[in-house]
Amino acid sequence: MGRTPTIGLILAGGLARRMGGGDKALKPLAGRPILAHVVERLRGQCDGLLLNANGDPARLAVVFGLPVVADTVPDFAGPLAGILAGLDWIAAYRPGTDWLLSVAADTPFIPGDLALRLHRARIAAGTPLACAASGGQHHHAIGLWPVALRDDLRRALAAGERKLGRWTEGHGVAVAEWPTEPLDPFFNINTPEDLAEAERLSTLGL
Repeated sequence: MGRTPTIGLILAGGLARRMGGGDKALKPLAGRPILAHVVERLRGQCDGLLLNANGDPARLAVVFGLPVVADTVPDFAGPLAGILAGLDWIAAYRPGTDWLLSVAADTPFIPGDLALRLHRARIAAGTPLACAASGGQHHHAIGLWPVALRDDLRRALAAGERKLGRWTEGHGVAVAEWPTEPLDPFFNINTPEDLAEAERLSTLGL
């Protein structure tokens, strides 16, 4: 299967409470911001990248040279709001591109075949959505989203929906599973202890 035109969205709109607040994605890992690792691993898989972040966009746009889209749903409504912002950006600026691939900004080890395997999974299953999994755990924020469902997502958010898994399951979601050895490719950094572990994992050269 050839590569399906897909825009990558890096979700960096959280509050990072467990890291003491601020921009968690800008904290250093192996001498570079965590976000730099995510950008590097995602760039070759997609036909363009976006950042979802709230507040002053310049702090990220200047460093990474990527468009920054903010939530249009107020009060930090969670990843679904960031995904909607990404879908709306594609509809406005990339007509003809039908897919958004979302990843979290705190997952520096995402696999190089993420987009390919997720597209294969949703085609095989005949579903409009696909998400990643590892170690038996679904990672709902790491997945494929069709632009065609953006208005449905907008309505769901307006009605108070905040659970990614519940919304995706209502439409049908395929799952692509990755092994967790020698490391979990979806290891995410939530705490200072996680950051220290990521530093150790980064030395494995994987």
